[in-house]
Amino acid sequence: MTTFDLRTSIAEALERSRDRSTLLTDAVDDDELVRQHSKLMSPLVWDLAHIGNQEELWLVRDVGGREPVRQDIDELYDAFQHPRAERPALPLLNPTEARAYVREVRDKVFDVLDRTPLEGRDLVDNGFAFGMIVQHEQQHDETMLATHQLRKGAPVLHAPNPPAAPAERLPAEVFVPSGPFEMGTTIEPWALDNERPAHPVHVDSYWIDTTPVSNGHYLAFMDAGGYDDPRWWSERGWAYRNEAKLVAPRFWQRDGDRWVRTRFGVVEPIPVDEPVVHVCFFEAEAYAAWAGKRLPTEPEWEKAARFDPATGRSRRYPWGDEDPTAEHANLGQRHLRPAPVGAYPAGQSPLGVRQLIGDVWEWLDSDFQPYPGFKAFPYKEYSEVFFGGDYKMLRGGSFGTDKAAVRGTFRNWDHPIRRQIFAGFRCARDHRPG
Repeated sequence: MTTFDLRTSIAEALERSRDRSTLLTDAVDDDELVRQHSKLMSPLVWDLAHIGNQEELWLVRDVGGREPVRQDIDELYDAFQHPRAERPALPLLNPTEARAYVREVRDKVFDVLDRTPLEGRDLVDNGFAFGMIVQHEQQHDETMLATHQLRKGAPVLHAPNPPAAPAERLPAEVFVPSGPFEMGTTIEPWALDNERPAHPVHVDSYWIDTTPVSNGHYLAFMDAGGYDDPRWWSERGWAYRNEAKLVAPRFWQRDGDRWVRTRFGVVEPIPVDEPVVHVCFFEAEAYAAWAGKRLPTEPEWEKAARFDPATGRSRRYPWGDEDPTAEHANLGQRHLRPAPVGAYPAGQSPLGVRQLIGDVWEWLDSDFQPYPGFKAFPYKEYSEVFFGGDYKMLRGGSFGTDKAAVRGTFRNWDHPIRRQIFAGFRCARDHRPG
């Protein structure tokens, strides 16, 4: 890629991210922007100004060497300084000020992009710092989308439905043979530090579900008394089930003799053919035990997503090395729901596993740990401070994840009790010859 093409690609990614941030914040009035819709989330106006502040810190000041725009607000928008529950009480920029701030920062960023050599130091090689900021904004856009799911009131976001699944009969599981594969990456230009470096991992043979677990299958677990039977729950999971009084995925409620859900302000019957979403790790773990299976580990998930047995190499994505398109995966808030299980045949892996990218983040039975040879870059607060904490891995992205912020090596993590995120799961099981 030429320098001109790289600058053009970066500019397009920056504009796509900002268009999405604008959509999510302009969809509601200013009163809703400053309101905290859930203690789990920041006010939308905090996310907006935080996006601008990170962009200023890294691109205007560090990469560009320019004078600060608003150094006085750095502490207000430092995510490590103030827990989300406390942010509404801070002297935040109001909506008008926040919009003006992010516009001013972005104008300076485009000037920096035009004038900065995209080589010569690690932070700018291949446009890394710009890519990091694109991913950061898109991650906050997905967080703001989750805030929209938590808000009360009439629908304000609208999108067409995703494509239907082809009329074909898929196997319930796919066999993954024993052997090594290359996990992680050393060459992906915008990969973050926790995805690096590439390293060989041996994985024993196993079976993995062809598609994520559907609402229909999850309803069978519920109808069988799965929430009331401690046999299926880990000790921690059962304790949390009782503490939180879990009886169904978040945003589900009873309507007479049926279950319905609230999705971005729309109350609708449960679509049985969609992947289940808004379940925590413990719920996923319990379902898997009830089904006689388990959750995949992180190496198992990545091998199923990237390993090509015909060549022995690991791909960037399940379908190959080209960037995602609308034919491959449900990404980018193009639709406001997961696609039916079995959709996107063009996006399946060489082994025949579908919907590994997009639709729902997938809970995995692995903790967040560094890869061998890990080096924090460009700052330890992105990954290193979270290693060894109470986190479970999530892979693959959701319908609310942008293509810039997910790939076959991308790693996400969260507390195992989280249910507001767009997370589902698929199951795996050991292979026992004979």
